[in-house]
Amino acid sequence: MSTQPIPFGRSAHGKRDSQVSSSSSSVQLPRTLARPEFIEVSPTAIAAAAPELVNVPLGYIRRRLWSEAPQMMAGLSSLAPSHVPSSLPRSHLPPSLSIPLRAPLSPVTPTYPTHVLAVSSSKSSHDTQAIMVPVHSLVLAAQCARLPELRTPNAPVSHTLHLPVIPMSIPSPAAFTILRSFMYDHRLDQVLEALFPIPPSFLANLSHSGIRATMSSGQALHQLSLYLCEASGQNLQTLTTYTARVKGLWQDMVALGLFDTELWDTLDLAWDIVLGAMNLAVVMRQ
Repeated sequence: MSTQPIPFGRSAHGKRDSQVSSSSSSVQLPRTLARPEFIEVSPTAIAAAAPELVNVPLGYIRRRLWSEAPQMMAGLSSLAPSHVPSSLPRSHLPPSLSIPLRAPLSPVTPTYPTHVLAVSSSKSSHDTQAIMVPVHSLVLAAQCARLPELRTPNAPVSHTLHLPVIPMSIPSPAAFTILRSFMYDHRLDQVLEALFPIPPSFLANLSHSGIRATMSSGQALHQLSLYLCEASGQNLQTLTTYTARVKGLWQDMVALGLFDTELWDTLDLAWDIVLGAMNLAVVMRQ
């Protein structure tokens, strides 16, 4: 799994940064979303999450995580939903949550999560809610270069998990749920589908090579932008909401230090599509 992003200031399909109009001449959006300078994940973060993997090559760790994704997803689904609050006040977070385990929903032997992230917005200083997101610390440590160490507890697993609650502030808590799913399953189609309406035929069997091919085809980009424009009813407010959703994903990727090339190329494609849809909507309304 490649992680090295295309350098700062150039999108994956080779277009230089510029400004494009959105709903009016007074609103400007960047032509591309800049990629930060690449940094590798911290070996100490890996060691904190999984001491047995000290000095193990990162590529091997990521391949192992890929192969064990079904077990980890089974572990997440084993948590009793009624005992995992969807959100809690940021100023009243407990140090840990005790979560009963329910019978596995699949025949896969579950690997249980290690922490609950209390994800809140870094843009607000008010007493806001934090989204509660169970995670496996190694999944984040192996893919996010800008996260603090998440030391895996040694608590034995019985019928109840006792998971530490870790506060985390990022620009878009809603976008983090998209990234959390991607870090487990690496489904590019689900990333796009979570951002805005897109043709099901395009999502079927979507691959990284398909993403790259679409980005280099003006006709394909136009058709996807036209689909989104029509799906929104040519409503600029709706399209602005989709644009903010893509921007939130970009901000979180930068904040977390998530440098997966396939994900960054998918983000570039989403940005091209939504900007094209906004420009089409402006033209159609004239």
